[in-house]
Amino acid sequence: MSIKNSFQISLPRTCRINRNDSCGSWSKRFVFLSFILINISCATISHVSAEGEFPAVYPLIENINPQWQHFTGGVGYFHGRTENPRLEFWAIKVDLRAENISIVTGTGAANSGSSLSTRVSSFVRGNNLVAGINALPFDISTTAEGQPIQNIGIVISNGALLSPANRYYDALVFYKTEEHDEAAPRAAIVSQSSIGSAENIENAVGGFHKILADGNPAQRTVNNDARHPRSAAGVSANGDFLYLLVIDGRRTGSVGSTERETALILSALGSHNGINLDGGGSSALAMRFQDGIVRTVNTPVNIFPGQERAVAGCIGIRAD
Repeated sequence: MSIKNSFQISLPRTCRINRNDSCGSWSKRFVFLSFILINISCATISHVSAEGEFPAVYPLIENINPQWQHFTGGVGYFHGRTENPRLEFWAIKVDLRAENISIVTGTGAANSGSSLSTRVSSFVRGNNLVAGINALPFDISTTAEGQPIQNIGIVISNGALLSPANRYYDALVFYKTEEHDEAAPRAAIVSQSSIGSAENIENAVGGFHKILADGNPAQRTVNNDARHPRSAAGVSANGDFLYLLVIDGRRTGSVGSTERETALILSALGSHNGINLDGGGSSALAMRFQDGIVRTVNTPVNIFPGQERAVAGCIGIRAD
């Protein structure tokens, strides 16, 4: 979602359709049929095997025990669902120590804080990545790619500052690993106000706030009961593992999670600290399937289910 609808539900702008236009009527029926099919489907195409993919099902969030499937060297994949509350989620586990793994941050194009809108799937496809997720909030909401769009927060890519820090929010930071001190973390979640420059930072993307702190939901999550589609990221206690998470919402099969529930899922995955990224209609996790085609694994809900929003800053995984 854009920064304007980060804290409340905003209804999509109604399309102008002539009520006497049969084409418009069929469009409505198609959207409704797509919505029904998405919500009743039990299995999806798998990108880690030749078989259909079913999520691992758990009664409660507290019962989640991730069953990581090998996706590529250093990268694992997990698709799960909880019954109470009804949540469907997808996660990636990345071993930052793996020699073939590198982090990519940025947008379709960027210059001095401004960038061009891009879908997460396009970001993954265009940068030859295996996976990617949306990250920062931004100033406008659009389905069109290639439009000027403003990051609300920091973006550092390959040591270059592309977008300035926003002192009100936190960020996911990846430190330079040349002559890496094994005692130092490869990744961390820090306040953007503490980032004075790009020195010693290889990549970074802003988000909203830290929701998991030292293995426990942060205090700010206690009384926040709003349910939305969520994108989030977490890091292990030693900073060697990265976890990317997307949780569907605004559909019958997945009602959206609270910040606290998102933090608990991050913890179940193996995160010690976690950050809430931009969510709502922006939430999308795209992966490269076995046939080489890049698709979102979740169901983005921008104007209607399955429509992917064009966003600003993204984070992706490259596996050489």
